[in-house]
Parts: sequence; structure tokens; C-alpha cells
Amino acid sequence: MRILATYNLKGGVGKTAATVNLSYLAARAGYRTLVWDLDPQGAATFYFRVKPKVKGGTKKILGGKRSLESVVKGTDFEGLDLIPSDFSYRNMDLAISDAKKPSRQLLKLMRPLSDEYDFLFLDCAPSISVVSENIFYAADALLTPLIPTTLSLRSYRQILRYFAGKGLDRMKLLPFFSMVDRRKRLHREIVENLPRENPEVLNTGIPYASAVERMGIMRAPLGSFEPRSPAAIAYRELWEEIGRRL
Repeated sequence: MRILATYNLKGGVGKTAATVNLSYLAARAGYRTLVWDLDPQGAATFYFRVKPKVKGGTKKILGGKRSLESVVKGTDFEGLDLIPSDFSYRNMDLAISDAKKPSRQLLKLMRPLSDEYDFLFLDCAPSISVVSENIFYAADALLTPLIPTTLSLRSYRQILRYFAGKGLDRMKLLPFFSMVDRRKRLHREIVENLPRENPEVLNTGIPYASAVERMGIMRAPLGSFEPRSPAAIAYRELWEEIGRRL
């Protein structure tokens, strides 16, 4: 089972849209796919039309009284399942900190799922925390959306410094541009220049598009209701590029 985490220290960069669309494409390709919505805001859960509630919440899951498999929900899409968000996830840091080997707790929970799924996507909250550190260790790749702006690049550099300080494998990072508006000079310049300094940056960018915003109205992945839109095509190209990198 490959574990792919969509993560960024900065919020509002298209992280959840990437999770929803890429997991949908994985399932469409025939892979047994699971999404775990780790963000207490529950945006991915909302998109998949599932109630943001896990019985017993963080306490039962981390305490070993409920397995992750027991809280999996189906979605409207064949081969695509979801572990929903729960508001108690906001306390997950505290619960994990009290455990032995705190940076390995989530990986321990996820391992039993490997017999059931080919891909596990983690939709992560925008923070650096004990939960984030768990994700950094567990994930095979960190899919990091970057808006071509100064603040977004600043956040990415903070992630790079954190990885260097912790001795984490930078090769896990697969950043890609999100919400790209090529009418803006700054966007064009950053899209052109950043990959020269950071060869890990993927070539495919997701355009700024109203179709992505309509996901909140349709509560579905782009490919299911507007597959020929430029953004849907870009997500397909991104998924193919991620596959080549993996």
C-alpha cells in the first residue's frame, strides 16, 4: 500500500481539492483507494457526502479500541472509500504525545489496511505538529500544493528547513503548483524559476479555475461532473506524473 499525504504548512492552497481529485483518479484506474481525512475541518469528508463523525473519535482509535478498518465508509465512487474527519482530531497531538514512540503511532494504525488497499491518501491539517511528524515518517510521498506567491514559497522553505533539521528524506516531497493564474506576471515567473532551484517540483500545475470551486456545490471530484475542464485534465496529468515519480 502506498501512502500519499497532501500536506502544506499553509492553508488555502488546494490541498483538499488535490486529495479528492487524485484519489478519484486512482480509483478510476482500478486501484483500491482509501482517503483518511485527518483535518478536523472535514472538507474532504464534505466533498464525499459523508457525515464528519467517527464513533469514539480520537480516543477510541488511538487507544486501540477501534481499528481504522471499522470506521471506513463507502463513497459514491467504486473502489474509493473514506475514513471521515472527526472534530476530536483537533486533540490528536495530545493523545499521540503520551504514547511510546509518538512519531510512529499513525503508521502503526495504518499498516493493517495494506491488505485491503493499494493507495491511502491522507488529507492533512495545515500545521507542523506531532501528527505532522507522524505523517512525514509514514508517507511514501508528500504531495505539496504551492500557489505561485511569495507567502506560499516561504511556507515551502519552512518545510524544507524542518526536514533538514529532523534528518527527514527530502525526496519524499513532491511539490506542485496550484491555483496558477498565468495572467499574473508573478505566477509566471515563479512557475518558471522555482523548478530550477528545486528539482523535486513537479512539472504539472493546476490552473486557477471556477470548476474547482464548483466542487463545493457538486460535492464531488471534478472528473465526475466536468471531466473535460482544464483543471480536470491537469489533475489527470498530475496523477500520471506522480505515478512516474513513484
